[in-house]
Amino acid sequence: MISPESARSRSTEPVPIWEQAEGALRCRFFGRLEYSRALQLQESLIEESRAGQDHLVLLEHPPVYTTGRNGDPDNLPAGTEGVAVFRTGRGGDATYHGPGQLVGYPIVDLRRRRNDVHGYLRSIESGLIDLLHGYGVPAETASGRTGIWVPDQNQSTTAKIASIGIAVRRGIAWHGFAINVAADLSGFEQITACGIPDVRMTSIAQAGSGATPELSEVARSASSAIARALGPPLTTPRDH
Repeated sequence: MISPESARSRSTEPVPIWEQAEGALRCRFFGRLEYSRALQLQESLIEESRAGQDHLVLLEHPPVYTTGRNGDPDNLPAGTEGVAVFRTGRGGDATYHGPGQLVGYPIVDLRRRRNDVHGYLRSIESGLIDLLHGYGVPAETASGRTGIWVPDQNQSTTAKIASIGIAVRRGIAWHGFAINVAADLSGFEQITACGIPDVRMTSIAQAGSGATPELSEVARSASSAIARALGPPLTTPRDH
């Protein structure tokens, strides 16, 4: 298992495919990016957020398993067949990232928004629900469970479509969320996803209406939805 410290390197910052400003939030889509490089990018942006510029990094990972700081190792796969496994500083338990999944890393100074961690999580949930409703997904939260869920047709069970796991370092929130866009969810079959036995995963392709959108399109929609949900900063850095 790879620790965050050993993942850091001296490689240059990756080049985004597109960039757009959503109010005070600088949003960039990088396409497919190795988990270690994305982790390094987040680390490099924490001080920028502290200085006044918040970010939303959007991308897709090659296959990788991650678990949170208090995650149970037994929820990870027994054999990964060359797929990297990272223990990270975020909250939450085991998850899978891979092609067809949009990953978003907001790097946001909570103090400028006068927000606590719970309020921030509710904002992220609200933004993801708004985004998914736009694709015809009846997304909702579930009492006592983090993330975004979709009820089945008879409303007796739910499937998870988006996961959330964050970390906070001296007032700066980082790590973030993952939305299943395409239909291939086989990577989740090797783990106890989110530490919940028998959890069922779904995607926009399975639960939405209409054709499956391109990942880049969902990333643009996520930029707007997350920025609206977070709202504008209430203070400037010098007000801290």
